[in-house]
Amino acid sequence: MSDHAGIPLIHIVDDEDPFRRSLVFLLESAGWQAIGYGSAEAFLQASPSLSSGGGCLVLDVRMPRISGLELQRRLQGSGSLFPVIFMTGHGDVELAVQAMKNGAVDFLQKPFKDQQFLDAVEAAVHLSLKRHAADQRCRDAREMLDRLSSREWDVARLLARGMANKEVAGQLGISDNTVHVHRQHVMAKTETGSVAELARLILHADPDGLD
Repeated sequence: MSDHAGIPLIHIVDDEDPFRRSLVFLLESAGWQAIGYGSAEAFLQASPSLSSGGGCLVLDVRMPRISGLELQRRLQGSGSLFPVIFMTGHGDVELAVQAMKNGAVDFLQKPFKDQQFLDAVEAAVHLSLKRHAADQRCRDAREMLDRLSSREWDVARLLARGMANKEVAGQLGISDNTVHVHRQHVMAKTETGSVAELARLILHADPDGLD
């Protein structure tokens, strides 16, 4: 399945062939891109990344060999950005609750209405776009900060925590003038115009970067 720019791609993982095909058809009829997988292994082998237009993963809770919950766990371990919607049969609500606790964004109990499914997918796609944007900000920020030398990073972090030049100098055991020079280099390399911008950049790269 090609990735048409701007069009979300929805991944359906369910071992019931007719049901899976019906969901793919429903999504395509609604204007989405969709692709189905008959098992968690098939999805892992394909190893798709999040489409540039966003998307989500719709998983059946109970599947042979690798369950939906196990696939969710593996994806979380790999840092996947896919929002996950679970589909459950009767008697699987307890498993669905566990899936939600593990980070799933929704679960639908079979049989469900077409519009209920499409609404859940749309909400998950919106979330995926937010995650993708945040991930890109993080990557861009890390790329900027990687330009700094070890000493420049030390200075940048202390400045971003609100320290004045003199305090940074005392903390690092260097002169005020040296801090001033490092500060200029930091601002130029990170393309920031203020300490506040520098702090935001560090937090985009790592939410715990100023702890």
